[in-house]
Amino acid sequence: MQYQDDDRSDELLARALLDAGASAAVALKVGGLPLAEALTVIFHGRRDLGTIQTYVAHGGRRAGSAVRADELLRVPCDLDLAEAGDRDEAEELYAEQASALRDALIAADTVLAVWREPLAELADGTVGVDRSIDIRLRLPAHRLMPVALVAPERRITVTPVCGARTLAEGRPPLGIACAQQDIAHVYPLPDDPERCLEDFLERAADHARFLAVRLEHQELSVERFLELSGEDELPAA
Repeated sequence: MQYQDDDRSDELLARALLDAGASAAVALKVGGLPLAEALTVIFHGRRDLGTIQTYVAHGGRRAGSAVRADELLRVPCDLDLAEAGDRDEAEELYAEQASALRDALIAADTVLAVWREPLAELADGTVGVDRSIDIRLRLPAHRLMPVALVAPERRITVTPVCGARTLAEGRPPLGIACAQQDIAHVYPLPDDPERCLEDFLERAADHARFLAVRLEHQELSVERFLELSGEDELPAA
């Protein structure tokens, strides 16, 4: 399996960042991925924002391609070229940091593909790939890429996540998040998927029992209040 990136992106970004304009955007293509197939990383720098923000979109976008805002996943792993003393150093820093993010995407997508079979066994073979930018779930960490595995019968979503930090610190910390509607947990990227899924199901069962007890408590409280309200006079406060 071969992973490809845009060979011209280093030169383009270095030139854009040293330009006198107020903003610049440069794309880095990552192809040959097992699940995502191809992704495009877009680094967008604006003077008024003071950062070079990172976005990930589906497909291998060509130079000059239009990308809508709803096609972009914001990933909080931004470039930091402030330590560059000149153009050459900026190019070197960009190459290092862009490679770190590319490696993170490759690793996360590869691991997510490994999760597919164990999740399919758990869900009796029904597992889909969700490529939505917004999966409408609250996760305890930031999504790294707009790709997730979904087991509809079990209502389980599995997606790569990352910690927020600049790429100057190297490859961001990565994990795999398992989530249902009101519970989520992040597992280290190298962990065994079967063990993680078993653990998550136990957590989900414990959470369901907790919710059932809380609901019963609330219903009993309301019932007692209604009994009091049915009396002619309520007890004095």
